[in-house]
This record gives sequence, C-alpha cells and structure tokens, in this order.
Amino acid sequence: MKRQLCLMAALAGGAMPAPALAQSQTTLYGNIDQYIGYIRSSSGASITGLNDGAILRSRLGVRGGEDLGGGYQFRFTLEQGFATDSGVMADSSRLFDRQAWIGLAGPYGEWRIGRQNTEIFTAGGAIDYTERTTFGSLFNTFGIPSRYDNDLYYKSPRLQGAQLTLHYALPENTSKSDNGPVVQAMLDWQGKLWRAGYAGLAARPDGATATVHKRIVYHNVYLNYQYSQGKVYLALGRSNNTTASANGLNTAAILSNVSSPNNYFAGTDPHAARYYNLAQVSADYRLGPQLRVGALYGVLHDTSGGGASARGLNVGGYYDLSRRTQLYSFASRLSNERNAGFRFSGSAGPSANLAGTDVNGQKLTGLQIGIVHKF
Repeated sequence: MKRQLCLMAALAGGAMPAPALAQSQTTLYGNIDQYIGYIRSSSGASITGLNDGAILRSRLGVRGGEDLGGGYQFRFTLEQGFATDSGVMADSSRLFDRQAWIGLAGPYGEWRIGRQNTEIFTAGGAIDYTERTTFGSLFNTFGIPSRYDNDLYYKSPRLQGAQLTLHYALPENTSKSDNGPVVQAMLDWQGKLWRAGYAGLAARPDGATATVHKRIVYHNVYLNYQYSQGKVYLALGRSNNTTASANGLNTAAILSNVSSPNNYFAGTDPHAARYYNLAQVSADYRLGPQLRVGALYGVLHDTSGGGASARGLNVGGYYDLSRRTQLYSFASRLSNERNAGFRFSGSAGPSANLAGTDVNGQKLTGLQIGIVHKF
C-alpha cells in the first residue's frame, strides 16, 4: 500500500501543469542623470543650475515576470522618478509616478493594464538623435504626452516589420460628466536600414463644462535612415496641446502630459483652437566606438497666424565611459516670435529655468554638460 501511494504521488507530481513549474524573475533597475545647465535670454537674464535628467529622468524601478508556459508570460513594471540634485520624488502624491502596470504577453501580442508610458514617449529614439529629450529638441520644447492612468494597452506581434499598438485610458472622473478617454495608436515599421511610423493621441473635453469644444490631439510621423556611421531623422507633428501659465505664454499643457487628474480637462481654454505644426530634421555620426555627435534644426509653426511660432537648433555629443556610464554635452538655441513663450526642457523640467518676460518673445541659448549612469 505504501509503495502504491508513493507511486501515485510521483505520477501526480509529474502530471502537474506547466504553470506550476514556471520560473519567475524580478529585476531592480534605474538610472541617475545629473547635469549643469546654463540658460541665457536675449532679455539679458541668465541662470545656471544643477539639474536632474537632461536625457533620462532619474528613476528607480522594479520589473519582472513569470513564464506561464505555452508561449505566455506574465509581466509587470513599477517605476518611480526622483531628482538627484535634491533627492525629492518626482511626484510626491504617487509611489510609482512613471509606470505601474501588469500584463500578459503571448503569441498573439501583449496586453497591459495600469499607468503606462505613451507611444509618443516611447518613440523618442525615432524622432531625433537626442531621443527628443534635451534643451534643443523642438518636440521636447513643445511638450510630450508621456503617461496616463487607467490605461488599457495592446501591442501586436511584429509582422513583415510592422507593429500596431493601441491604448485606451479611462477618464474615471469622480463626477458623471461626459469627458472622454485618452486614446492612442501607433503603427511602426522597421526594416534593415529604414524605420517609419505614426504615433498619435486624442482626448475629448468634459461635455458638462466645455465652452471650447475642441479635442486635444497630438500627431507625430517619423522617418529614419541608418547609414554606415550614423542615422538621419525626419519628424513631423501637429498638436493644439499648449497654453500659457505664470511661467510663459507656451509653458503649460491643456491636457496634462502626465495624467493629472484622471486624464481629464475641462474644455475651457481658448488656446485649444490654436494648432501648431512641428517639423524637425536631425542626424548623428559616430566618430569612434565611444563618441557619437549630432545636430538638429526644427520649427514650431503657429497655424493661427498669431505670431506664436518658434525655431531652434542644437549640436551635441555623447561619450561612453563604459557600457553603463556616459558623458554628454549640448549647445542649443531657441528663437520665439513676439507672441510665443516656449522655453527649454530636458527629460525632466530644469529646476533652474527662466520664465515670464525672460521667455516670452525672447531668444534663448542653452548649454548642458552632464553624466548618466544606468543600472
């Protein structure tokens, strides 16, 4: 009887489904990015500061998953931003302000739910040689919709080089008002030398409060060509997601770029009727195994004819001290028309920046020298 019981137990153990034998893995990761930034205005004002995040906002994260068998995996990411110059959290109201999601990946694509980065944000490496994060990138200057709460996500497998990604971020406003979700779509194609794609976003205002019944939109198309020593980038965009604040005429977004509060906007800002066309060309060149240099030029065109356009350029370089540690330096120029008030931004907004009359209608010069370490 004892032998039979042991044999039955062994057979039962051998017949356990694959998920019971699955392996899980959790990884702690992050980066530290700190730089000295100098900004000078044609008004005569200037400022120098130690800032966080010229190219990568400093962050600490945990990601992991579990092999469920049959080609399926459970995945999750929890990520918090912080400022290395002060040690404070990027958002003191959230434990994980950058990402907090769980998902399932399989043969037919990947599904996620939670707070997630936008496709516009993740496509930065296709926009310009800086990955659209430094002072000089006109797309970064305009503002990038970066992440939203309550986000439902699907990414298809890549077929013939093409991949489709969809997002539907529920508004979940506490009132019963009629504000819509933040919807996104991205179609990306990658070949051996070429990459092309579209990333876009749209959101409807609260129907109960809206006096300006304009959707906030952000459209971005890009084209890259990889040559022997570098890459050429072309990017075009169109959006109405910019407005004024105490810091300047174009220093705020109508729909928050980071989902606050609850993917919601009232629809009362007349600037929603003003659309900007963005165009930027960029290229980089690898001078050696450790050194890469690049340059870009771009324009922000106010299609309303209100004299709120801007143009800018940038040159810079990256030097790899190791696989994980990199030095960088950039010089940038931004010229605002008389009714424009765009100002520089890094991956994180500089803690030392100009504002108001030193930005509106002014020409800005910026220098950045910093170091980033990834772990």
